Amino acid sequence: MITNIKCIIVDNDELDKLVLHHHLKQYENIEVVGSFDSAEKAISCLDLPIDLLFIETQLKGMSGMAFRKLAHKIPACIFISSHPEFAVETFELDTFDFIAKPLKTERFHYSMQKLFDYFEMKEKSECFDMLLGENSIKIKESGNIHQVKITDILYLEALKDYTRIITSEKKHCILDSLGNLLHKSYFDSFIRIHKSYAVPRHLIRSKNTHEVELVHHIKLPIGRAYKDNLSFFGPKI
Repeated sequence: MITNIKCIIVDNDELDKLVLHHHLKQYENIEVVGSFDSAEKAISCLDLPIDLLFIETQLKGMSGMAFRKLAHKIPACIFISSHPEFAVETFELDTFDFIAKPLKTERFHYSMQKLFDYFEMKEKSECFDMLLGENSIKIKESGNIHQVKITDILYLEALKDYTRIITSEKKHCILDSLGNLLHKSYFDSFIRIHKSYAVPRHLIRSKNTHEVELVHHIKLPIGRAYKDNLSFFGPKI
């Protein structure tokens, strides 16, 4: 895990900022170096080595989304917002996650775990490589070569610029985005069911409004924008 993540918080609701600070106290490797009630005040931090930005979408003065465009050098941005209608728009701005208020402990912890995974992958990125071959991929991780059959992959998980490849034996990681992988012919049998997940069609065993179940009782969420991708499997949801 990355040893120290420096973050700034931008939110004009003081109570919401206090709640976020409370949640962050449980993570010893996150350091809050600035907390602001406007985007304009946070501009002074843009020349600092910041790893993470927590920000509300709607602020007095400059919006959170406008500030994210200025703060594009900050590797990870998590919007924590009272305006879920802006969620889709924020993901066009290199957003790591969007969490709707009120902030809930379980949802925040899920986001933090994915964030830690992302930074760990980022630190090790020079060790990742992938070679595509007939019906299989070779993955280089920390000097070791692993050959993974496409048919052994249970699902793919997006971690920003990286993709985690899940098999029943091991979790691998490669330096390529999920979107790029799905454009390769080797992954024609996969469908995207969520911004974070893609699965092989033939491994889907059932679905409901909110999730699919794969083999081995694996359950993954269905994103609203990807429901039509599952129209081939039973009644439209």
